[in-house]
Amino acid sequence: MKKLKIIKNRSDIGAGTRGSDLGIDAVEIAAINQKNHYFNRFDFVDLETSNESIYNKVQNSFAHRISDVLEQCTRLSDAVAKDVKDNYLVVLSGDHSAALGTISGIKKAYPDKQLGVVWIDAHADIHSPYTSPSGNIHGMPLAAAMAMDNLHLQINEVSDGTASLWNGMKTIGNDTVKIKADDLVYFGVRDTEAPEDQIIAEKGIKNYTVSEMRYRGFDLCIEEALDRLAHCDLIYISFDVDGMDCDYISHGTGTPVPKGFDEQEIIRIINAFVATKKTVAFEIVEINPLLDEKGNKMAETAFYVLDKITDFILKA
Repeated sequence: MKKLKIIKNRSDIGAGTRGSDLGIDAVEIAAINQKNHYFNRFDFVDLETSNESIYNKVQNSFAHRISDVLEQCTRLSDAVAKDVKDNYLVVLSGDHSAALGTISGIKKAYPDKQLGVVWIDAHADIHSPYTSPSGNIHGMPLAAAMAMDNLHLQINEVSDGTASLWNGMKTIGNDTVKIKADDLVYFGVRDTEAPEDQIIAEKGIKNYTVSEMRYRGFDLCIEEALDRLAHCDLIYISFDVDGMDCDYISHGTGTPVPKGFDEQEIIRIINAFVATKKTVAFEIVEINPLLDEKGNKMAETAFYVLDKITDFILKA
């Protein structure tokens, strides 16, 4: 029987706003304040980071700190690949570029398995350096995992050096395409740019919006999503806390967006995929306590979700 193991990845260099590297500590503080011994119950690994690179001058204007993000995602990939076969992995990361490392690690361990991705987020994160309006790599992990450059939508002139590093991002762990468009399902995406909208439409990627799920019913939409990924051998769940409603929960995340899910809805979505027994890793990202106008509310809510999901994982 698999045990649960935690990977702590305190890196925020893929984001445009500092502070998500403190998110893991904020979640641990939330547990301590609740007298919950969650973080004493499970083995963990604390990854080295390259956070000091934030002091360096940005050399890659359309992919900020890409060499350091590549290094960090490779570290995470190696850690995931080492432990994913013997453990159910809970990955706590700073910014969402980390998802590329987790996905790459799963595929490194299981190169012949088809991986389904459940992406709970306000953002599509499917830009490349060629299309990104910000250059922040936390908006690019899915494009890298799908080995997409999006050149037909290009707005940026990318240097040879950046292009080479971007190719490195696409080949972390192994040089295969990590996931296919048919193996990706979005939940709650509602803040996108035109290139992303076009890619989603071209690839036929399904986005279950908050309004659709509340109108049609969660059970029906979740059942459809389960059917969409039924052909996958493994599932990875990526939960960006900005998938929740910032006005209801907190603005304690780098890119808050209103009209998102509440915490109970998040738990319903995640537990449905855990129940398939195909889920091998669950990741939480983008908690930023420096931006939280309600004390430590975002981290407290994220810990509530984590604790409830863990109970379900251990019973599944």
